Amino acid sequence: MTAVGAEDPWPVPLSALEHYAYCPRQAGLILLEDAYADDAATVRGTLAHHRIHDPGHDKRPQVRTLRALPVWHDELGLTGVCDVVEVHPDGTVLPVEHKSGSYTPGGPADVQVAAQAMCLEQRMDTAVPTAAIYAMADRRRHTLAVDASLRERVCATAEAVRAVMAREELPAPAADQRCRRCSMNTGCMPKVLAGTRRYNRLLAELYTPSHETDWDD
Repeated sequence: MTAVGAEDPWPVPLSALEHYAYCPRQAGLILLEDAYADDAATVRGTLAHHRIHDPGHDKRPQVRTLRALPVWHDELGLTGVCDVVEVHPDGTVLPVEHKSGSYTPGGPADVQVAAQAMCLEQRMDTAVPTAAIYAMADRRRHTLAVDASLRERVCATAEAVRAVMAREELPAPAADQRCRRCSMNTGCMPKVLAGTRRYNRLLAELYTPSHETDWDD
């Protein structure tokens, strides 16, 4: 597990972990250019989060429910807000991240909610081995183990985000199927930039002399 050194002045938002895990360029556009854009899906998610963060809804009195809970991890340089944190009678602490779409096992949301669990461990001084994602499109809760592999993924993603912030340079566009579902497609221009990058590569190859052993006699 990689710790944040004194030379790393930038705290990494928990939401940036999910953005980077989905697409590094998306994270860069948001962090470096404040270029976030909404579409119908993101608006639905925002409205749903407003309802979730309303403290007036708790149908399970035996479970203490904390909403919009600020969390952080000093050693890893993480900071953010948990949608919902459940504290059960036996002391179990469970972060529950709400997403408007369907759940993808092993997807970017896993990184975000695992990071929440790691932050809660520091804040509440207790082990948080399990987290959950409530997928509104599925209308069900998906639980996942916050195991060593996922924790390493959180740390690696945090370091990658921090590297983007340090370089102050946008990552290259993905230009694949992810772009069709991204609300930032218009501003990102993945196809245009990918085409330009390919053109420059082919142009460089065209004017790069081959080794004399490859010459025709």
